[in-house]
Amino acid sequence: MYSCSPGQKDTDTANADTAAPVMSADPDPDVAAIGGVGVPNGYVGRTDRTDQQLSGAKYAVSGNGWDVTTGPAHILYRAVDSASGSYTVTTTIDQLAAPAHPEAYGVFVGGRNLDGSGQQYLYFLARGTGEMMAKVRDGDKTRNVLAWQKSSTVPTANASGQGSYQLAIQVAADSVRFLVNGQRAAAVAAAGLPTSGVYGLRINHNLHVRAMPATVSRP
Repeated sequence: MYSCSPGQKDTDTANADTAAPVMSADPDPDVAAIGGVGVPNGYVGRTDRTDQQLSGAKYAVSGNGWDVTTGPAHILYRAVDSASGSYTVTTTIDQLAAPAHPEAYGVFVGGRNLDGSGQQYLYFLARGTGEMMAKVRDGDKTRNVLAWQKSSTVPTANASGQGSYQLAIQVAADSVRFLVNGQRAAAVAAAGLPTSGVYGLRINHNLHVRAMPATVSRP
């Protein structure tokens, strides 16, 4: 696994209907265009900083999902995966080993301008310490929706550093709910949050996980 390089800071740590994926031996052209390899064919990856390379993230098919080692913190998405109105986006991520220090993973929704400097999305993450958080990314800045907090809905990884986390963002007309393993962990007002747009995964650095592609369901 990869660890932080000297001076590297992970902002998420600082505040403490999809078919089975198909891998390609060649880099996806959309990924290659931003300097990276290693993500699934047909998907686009974007790192948090322009000086980070996606070549550090490795995806290998594992059942209907991927075995993932990182590598820089990044989002993974397809431009055709978009949702608006009332919907729920879900993934299941299994932490396979304890990272060198607490790191997080989850889903995002409301993605806009993901290939430009004005990127925006809402994301919900959990980590093996039994904690969760939610943020909005707007350009190169983020703001808390839910600060890092313990939750009874988030299991703590076992002594081998393993745990399973079904994570979902449920968007309604006036609220956004955050679900862990089918249970509501928190809810906030939808006003002011980006909830219409592309959805996908977010996986931080220094991790070894098994991730399922994000899927959408509607009422």
